[in-house]
Amino acid sequence: MAASLVFRLQDRGPELLREVLLERGWEEYDEEEREEEDWNLYWRSTAFRSSEYHNLLPWQRLNHHPKTVGITRKDCLARNLRRMRATVGSSLYDFSPTTFILPNDYTRFLAEYNKLRLTRGPSIYWICKPLDLSRGRGIFIFEDIKHFVYDCSVIVQRYVSNPLLISGYKFDLRIYVCVKSFHPLTVYIHQEGLVRFATEKYNLSSLNNLYSHLTNTSINKFGPFYKTEKEQVGPGCKWTMSKFRHFLNSQDVNQLLLWQRISNIVTLTLLTIAPSVPSCPNCVELFGFDILIDVKFKPWLLEVNYSPALTLDCPADITVKKGLISDLIDLMNYTFIDSLRQRAYQGQGYKQPCFNVNQHVLPKVKETKFQKRRNRNQSSQTQTLPLLKTLCKPEINQSQHAFVSNYNRHLPPVDLNKIYAARGRIINTTATKIQTDKTLNLILVGDFIRTFPFNTATLRASQSHKLDVKIVIQQLQRLTGQLATSDMEVKENKDRMK
Repeated sequence: MAASLVFRLQDRGPELLREVLLERGWEEYDEEEREEEDWNLYWRSTAFRSSEYHNLLPWQRLNHHPKTVGITRKDCLARNLRRMRATVGSSLYDFSPTTFILPNDYTRFLAEYNKLRLTRGPSIYWICKPLDLSRGRGIFIFEDIKHFVYDCSVIVQRYVSNPLLISGYKFDLRIYVCVKSFHPLTVYIHQEGLVRFATEKYNLSSLNNLYSHLTNTSINKFGPFYKTEKEQVGPGCKWTMSKFRHFLNSQDVNQLLLWQRISNIVTLTLLTIAPSVPSCPNCVELFGFDILIDVKFKPWLLEVNYSPALTLDCPADITVKKGLISDLIDLMNYTFIDSLRQRAYQGQGYKQPCFNVNQHVLPKVKETKFQKRRNRNQSSQTQTLPLLKTLCKPEINQSQHAFVSNYNRHLPPVDLNKIYAARGRIINTTATKIQTDKTLNLILVGDFIRTFPFNTATLRASQSHKLDVKIVIQQLQRLTGQLATSDMEVKENKDRMK
């Protein structure tokens, strides 16, 4: 009988991950009882060392890709977005507020500040964020530069002062994004994210009131109105994304176009670093994209979070995060072969690195019988199409179905029998049979929807020797343009009916 899958956690956390994996029949790594390499998943909240990528064995996975700091650190994200605006045009990369990195950009910031004061008057607001802090710490908002004082490296952004409000309360969206691979780029967005509210009503005349302007739970859970039953929002400061979709439906919003624009933000942001991230097939990464929607329903990228929090502060957290982690494990595609790691290690006595941090290709070394068998299994699988955990076709609402259909159109034909035969059985606490219904939509894994690649052209662009960013951008513009045109036609029809 094969050994159980084994997980290894940094500093014994996060607790939610441990709970989910133990429920699924995994075992926790014990360094006193196991060989150093005898684990399947190593999860850390901080970055791995280059040597840890280099020494990966075929059955091991890490929860971070190398060199993703280019989007998760505020100043790096600002530089990369600025570079892409200069390369492909500002009209496409217009989803991030104007940003300056201080002290280096202070002269540029001062020039922009003075220009806007002359052309638009004093009602221009700015937000200052320290580079190396999280959870809303050290953030402040200002209008007059006389009140702007900083004592460390910071970024200063134009403050989006016209946010969409719900009953007067500001909110943002925490979008969970899984990048399964950078080579080829393969991206999934989880459909059940979080909506995070400020706990006091939005008020530009009170810029110092963080409970009115910041949506960070770490701040608002200490606010005086956190537990209060707030109009429409309710107690606490979070909704599930399902509840937010219900709200959008009540407002007669074209959700398909909105979610497409959010998906574009995710893809375009990842494109800024994708060509420079080394290939590491045994890695998967969960990012937290923070998105603000303004009164015109335009989404804005606020930041990208490395190791988004998995703590459970409220019922919405429990609903969203437990399912998120379970779906993420399914997305990692653990198979029967992964549970044979101990036998393979002891029997072969041979160690092959899976990744060379200084190269973008795997090192060529002699394969063992075990590795040859595993590689044959991998090569027979259709790329980027994951094994579903569900036994039957997932039930999704109409807007989700339309969203999925756009991405599923023109994908290469799939032989499900080959995929299932190649991948063996699912390692899970519940014994299941895989349904081979050819109507099953393989771009769904639980609540994860694959948003890239989304058609044949982007699939080819991502599989080329070097990611073809130009083609990807053209396809994104084409798809979004089609949705925008359709939205305009719907509105014109409604106006005529009135």
